[in-house]
Amino acid sequence: MKRALLYLGLALGALVTIGPFLVMLSTSFTGQSYVLQLPPRLFPEHPTWSNYSDVFGLDNFARYFLNSVLVAAGHVVLVLLLGSMMGYAFAHFDFPGKRLFFGLILGALMVPGVVLIVPQFLVARDLHMLDSRIGLVLFYVATQLAFITFLLRGFFASVPRELAEAMEVDGAGAWRVYRSLMLPLARPALGTAAIFSFLFSWDEFAWALTIINDPGKRTLPIAIALFQGQHSTAWGVVFAASTVAVVPVLVIFVIFQRLRGAGLPAGALKG
Repeated sequence: MKRALLYLGLALGALVTIGPFLVMLSTSFTGQSYVLQLPPRLFPEHPTWSNYSDVFGLDNFARYFLNSVLVAAGHVVLVLLLGSMMGYAFAHFDFPGKRLFFGLILGALMVPGVVLIVPQFLVARDLHMLDSRIGLVLFYVATQLAFITFLLRGFFASVPRELAEAMEVDGAGAWRVYRSLMLPLARPALGTAAIFSFLFSWDEFAWALTIINDPGKRTLPIAIALFQGQHSTAWGVVFAASTVAVVPVLVIFVIFQRLRGAGLPAGALKG
C-alpha cells in the first residue's frame, strides 16, 4: 500500500512538472482560431505546422537564436573557469582576508538581481558595453560568479588534501594540481554548475532587454516577447518559438547529466 501511494505521488508530481510543457507543445501545433477554444484540448483536433513555419520564416529568428547560443556559451565557459579557480583557492589555500572575502561572496547571493539593474546599467554605459553581446556575457558572469564559486568551493573542500599533497611531493605546483587533479575530479560539480549557468543566461530577459536596442543583437527571450502583439497575440507562434528555445536546454541537460554521475575515483587514497 505504501509503495502504491509512493508511486501515485510520484506520478502526480511528474504530471504537474511536465503538464506545462505538454500544453506548450500542444499549443504550438494548434491554429490561432483553436487556441482559446473551450473546453481546451491537450491534443489539437486540427494540428498544423504553420506556427513553426511562421517562426522559422522570420528573417531574424536564426540570428536571435545564434546570439543566445554565443552569449550562453561564452558565459558558461568564463564563469566556470573563474568560479572553479576561486572555489579551489577558497577551499585549499589560506590567505589574508579569506573569511572576509568569502563572507562578501555569501552576502552577494542575498542581493536580488533586479536591485542591481540600474547600477549595472550605469557601469555598462561608462564601459561602452551597451548594445553589446560582450556586455551581456560579462555582466552575466558577474551576476553568477558568487553562486558558482560557492557551489564549487563546497566540492573542492570535500576533496581529500592528501591527493594534492601527493602531487606536490612530486614537484607539482598549484596550477598543475588545479588543472590535472582538481578539474577532472570536479566534473560532477562542473556539470551541475554548467547546467545552472546555461539556464540562467539562456532564459535571462530583464538585463538583455535593458541594454540591447540593436535588433541584430537581441537574444531569444526578447524575440519571443516581441511575438506578443499590443492588441492580440499569436499564441501558437509564441509557443512554437518557446518549444524551439527549450530544445537546447534539453540537449545541455543530457550532455552534462552524464558528468554529474561521476564521483571521486574509488580507492583514490589507497596505496
